[in-house]
Amino acid sequence: MDTPDLLIRNASLRGRPGRWSLAATGGLLSLVAEDDPDLGPATDVTIDADGALVTEPFVDAHLHLCKAHTLDAAGPAALSEYTGRAMGAAMGAIETAAAVKAGQTREAVLERARPVLVESVRHGVRAVQAFADIDPAAGLTGVEALLALREEFRGVVDVRVVAFPQDGLLREPGTEELVAEAVRLGADVVGGIPWIEWTDADAAEHVRRMVDLARRHGLRVAMLVDDAGDPGLRTTEMLARELLERNMIGRGSAQHARAMALYPEPYLRRLAGLCRAAGLGFVSDPHTGPLHLPVFELARAGVPVALGQDDVEDAYYPFGRHNLLEVAFLAAHLLDARTDAALERLYDMVTVDAARVVGLPAHRLEPGAPADLVVLEGRTLREALTRHAPPRHVVVAGRVVASSTRHTVFGAGVPR
Repeated sequence: MDTPDLLIRNASLRGRPGRWSLAATGGLLSLVAEDDPDLGPATDVTIDADGALVTEPFVDAHLHLCKAHTLDAAGPAALSEYTGRAMGAAMGAIETAAAVKAGQTREAVLERARPVLVESVRHGVRAVQAFADIDPAAGLTGVEALLALREEFRGVVDVRVVAFPQDGLLREPGTEELVAEAVRLGADVVGGIPWIEWTDADAAEHVRRMVDLARRHGLRVAMLVDDAGDPGLRTTEMLARELLERNMIGRGSAQHARAMALYPEPYLRRLAGLCRAAGLGFVSDPHTGPLHLPVFELARAGVPVALGQDDVEDAYYPFGRHNLLEVAFLAAHLLDARTDAALERLYDMVTVDAARVVGLPAHRLEPGAPADLVVLEGRTLREALTRHAPPRHVVVAGRVVASSTRHTVFGAGVPR
């Protein structure tokens, strides 16, 4: 074996007993093998994991990056509407929150969003599906800012920019033309939020136009569907049907779909089958609202599911560090998923399954795979989730891009 660029020794791996060594050469994993004291050759960069768990990096399948750190400007009203009354006022929350975009500039979005991507590096988030609001008030300022950040963080964080008509398409004249212009500027994904339209017919038209735009440009679609406490919402079904009818199978993701928590079981089973046929993946963000997608039911039905950060200190969620370990930790409580097997499933939803949902290769830690990985704070997945601390080391293409430590000094008289 050629001299590697990086060697990690004494690591724990998911589902593999014992201690392991991993080597990276030319940006790829060149070795994944059980530890051997005589293993060589040496390298200038060697990490002793000391038994810590090493895994694939994190993927955030849903982040409203253009809205980050706008809560104080937006005020508390939208947050109360979105999270209260069983989400019956979710549409009103979106309408209230729209006021913060008046006078928005590209520079302001850059200033607020850049620190979130720095946190992505700290917390080992390798890829982000980042939504940028498009409407007559915001114009293309959010898209332009996120496209600039995509280039700025290229090679460290893969930012996939979603052209997102947050306030509707048919109810906001001029938005459709702006979304098309965003695609011409280089947006990676066509977004949508059909349930916010005034009628079911308009919602179906919203889906049709956005899927058609994506198909013409060879792009994926990512739509916020059924994000309110209304069991009569059916835009998830509309999206799955449109993907099938327009030969876009496997080219879309459904975000939130919270109303599915209220669907009768017979309809939920039918819908799961339709979504599986359409290759439609789902993203849930259970910490940002009181209704939750039936995550495990969909996963058992063979439908890919991811978890996402959703928001960072904006009108819909007052917290957020862009820490996907924290997202999975919260989901374990909110989804009543505490067994080791359930925790493993949740962890897949912020790593390999999340990559699948956004259309990225879901690599495993095997020779020949990209040398992208995290050395976690903890020797087991349960320990790592308990602490949900930044990884000890974040590795991208075989180079360490971030390292974090935790250290406490106790005073006199503290037993230890």
